[in-house]
Amino acid sequence: MLLTVPGPGSAAPDKSAGDLILAARQDLARDDGIAAQVRLKQAMAQGATRKTVAAYMGQALLAQDEPDEARKWLAGGEFSPASAAYGFRALARLEREEGHLPAAGKAFDRAIALTPDDAAMWVEIGRLRYAGGEHLLAIEAADHAVQLDPRNVRALEFKGQIVRDRHGLAGALPWFEAALLQAPGDVSVLGEYAATLGELDRARDMLVVTRKMLEIEPGNPRAYYLQAVMAARAGEYRLARVLLGKTRDKLKALPGAILLEGVLELKADNPALAVEAFERLVRLRPADARARDLLARAIFESGEYDYLVERFGRAASDPGASVYLQTLVGRTYENLDRRDLAASLLDFAARRRTPHIRPTGSGSAVAVLIAQRRAGEAQAMASAAASADPGFYDNLSLAGDAQLAAGNGESAAAYYAQASRIRLPESLLTRRVEALLAARRPADAAGLANAYLYYNPTSRTAIGLVAGMAARAGDWKRAAALYGHLVASGGGQDARLLADLAYAQMGAGNAALAEGTAQRAYRLQRSSAVTTQAWGLALATLGKRREAASALLAKARAISGDNPSLARARLRLAGLPDS
Repeated sequence: MLLTVPGPGSAAPDKSAGDLILAARQDLARDDGIAAQVRLKQAMAQGATRKTVAAYMGQALLAQDEPDEARKWLAGGEFSPASAAYGFRALARLEREEGHLPAAGKAFDRAIALTPDDAAMWVEIGRLRYAGGEHLLAIEAADHAVQLDPRNVRALEFKGQIVRDRHGLAGALPWFEAALLQAPGDVSVLGEYAATLGELDRARDMLVVTRKMLEIEPGNPRAYYLQAVMAARAGEYRLARVLLGKTRDKLKALPGAILLEGVLELKADNPALAVEAFERLVRLRPADARARDLLARAIFESGEYDYLVERFGRAASDPGASVYLQTLVGRTYENLDRRDLAASLLDFAARRRTPHIRPTGSGSAVAVLIAQRRAGEAQAMASAAASADPGFYDNLSLAGDAQLAAGNGESAAAYYAQASRIRLPESLLTRRVEALLAARRPADAAGLANAYLYYNPTSRTAIGLVAGMAARAGDWKRAAALYGHLVASGGGQDARLLADLAYAQMGAGNAALAEGTAQRAYRLQRSSAVTTQAWGLALATLGKRREAASALLAKARAISGDNPSLARARLRLAGLPDS
């Protein structure tokens, strides 16, 4: 936090070097590196030695984002006995932020030897461990920090971040609120609190918090970014562009800000600028399927069809590609008058009923083996990695992926459960549910989906999973209500979602409503067995347009084969008992 810089005469002439150093440490506690640097220079002018101020000067320069200058004060490790622990912690932070994790670990070892019970230091150790893939050890460090000092702001903030990753948004709020009770003006915690409120769709509360951030620190880029996200979600795209502009490119390396920039350019009908943004995002996150899909959409909307095929033609034919990407590339082939390629790709996309397993570490050796359907080799490699480093999220998640790809639902569920002790993103939630269903544990799958939705009430993935669980259990009214919410809140162009809603509406006894919903789904994706069957079943249930119903049922059967629902519908159309 950058506060007003003290003027030349701000420190009284009669203040001792010790008093100035103490004041500088108080500045650093507020993250005011500029003020701290001024006081430390004054302390040296009054006789303080380099060793006495080195630790604090290094921290002051780090707070100003000047790592090269900070290294000049910290790298030698020449600190006074009273400041040595602080200095080694600052050095460890510098090494961690520059990606030198072993060096950071060594610096922390020296700090631990001096002050083993410092809560703030254990927070830094936890962050180092998390960055280095020692996820379970990082969680232990967070817990230890809170035990050492339950009122430490940084410890409470870190614990809130860990809880948010592991248990969900709602569970994290009490930790951030506890931190703010200790330091109501801490901008870092306010930012975490505001971001969590925003993800929970508590827009008004988030706005209050971000305004407070701007009162404390005018021009705070994170506050403006969060307000821009909120405006975009409300459809206020012009306002969102203005607010994002106020960040003054200070968040230009933040993936979320790049994503928002690209989306806003698309909404402003500037697809070429959106392409530039999404290209940067894909470079930062090459395994992010959503980023890739958005880039493909921007290229499509810019009319660069040849480039789209060159860039994503091969990726779209991969079984792990999203249906969206396959459909988009298929439409691109149509625009290029390459009908044969368009037909095969669109047909493949329409036939897919469930998402293909998308391994956690896309591009890893295990992920490649899974994609090549070499299940036995994938299992052996992933299990060995998980045994060697059981505290690393990616190892546990990939081991679950390998087991699930091999059809071992119970083993996959066990690995996924271990991974979820570290964090539980929506992608892992989906695979955990799939594994539990494969293990014939539908009650556990439903319990998991419902628990996740309780802590993450805005998660569309969780709402869809709970709706699916309700449909499996025959609770058609709940399924229809949940699917209806998803359709009404942005899913009106999702053919599969509309088909699911139509099935739920039929199950709830509202065939007339289902027929309209199914017809919408079919018009969006005519070559899909799911949408074709949904409309045919709805017409058959109503007993209307019998020829059209019969033709649709026959088409669905030709696309994906027969099934009991189709058979019963044919009997119903023929006037015969369906059971």
